[in-house]
Amino acid sequence: MRQKTVKQTLLDRRSIRRYEREEIPSKTMDLIYDAIRNTPTSYNGQQYSVIDVSDQEVKLKLYDIIGQKQIKTCSHFLVFLADFHKIGLIAHMKGIEMPPFTSTADGVIVGVVDAALAMMSAVVAAESEGLGTCCIGYARTANPEAVAEVLGLPKGTFAVCGLALGIPRELPDLKPKQQKGLTIFSNKYPSDQALEPQLAAYDDVISEYNMTRSGSTTTNDWGAHIISYYKEAMSYRILEALRRQGFDITR
Repeated sequence: MRQKTVKQTLLDRRSIRRYEREEIPSKTMDLIYDAIRNTPTSYNGQQYSVIDVSDQEVKLKLYDIIGQKQIKTCSHFLVFLADFHKIGLIAHMKGIEMPPFTSTADGVIVGVVDAALAMMSAVVAAESEGLGTCCIGYARTANPEAVAEVLGLPKGTFAVCGLALGIPRELPDLKPKQQKGLTIFSNKYPSDQALEPQLAAYDDVISEYNMTRSGSTTTNDWGAHIISYYKEAMSYRILEALRRQGFDITR
């Protein structure tokens, strides 16, 4: 595997969904683990954990639930958790009353942010070593209870996202991202009048990309296609799943 510069790692990243059967060297996995461990977190509370699924039988169980082929073909499938179980244990050990932080929106956000930052640390470390990665949000939404059962998740934890890792077997076209004028704002949020023409232009760029990219092509634009995902997501029952994991949001 060819190592990459910081610039290549960050600017050439693309989702890889096909992998070689070759195993990832343990030295490379140790680098990824250390990058995860060194992630900045709220309060240095480290409100996250990661389950590294390398057992093929477990990967197949997760594939059956989540339905993304990368899970069964990757070398390692990392599941990033929001995790308040560990701090709850130390509270019990020290005889400290644990406040109901997990019953607040901020508590859930803290756990999600920490887990997401940890995942990005893993993505950067893996990509810098020439690995392919693919973030899989369906690990959170497809069937939270079934995923929790397979992974043995205790109360105070829930899956935020999954990350497939492997030796790349493909190099798809680099997907166009929103231009700087749509993502980086100076001092304050811009007016709708400033955003609308840029959004229309980006929508056209994505349409052109999807019609001309290598491999399978589609007629998908950006706006309507993403909104269709939102409509699908309206059927998810994430709040109920969170409550069963000990996150009964009241404020």
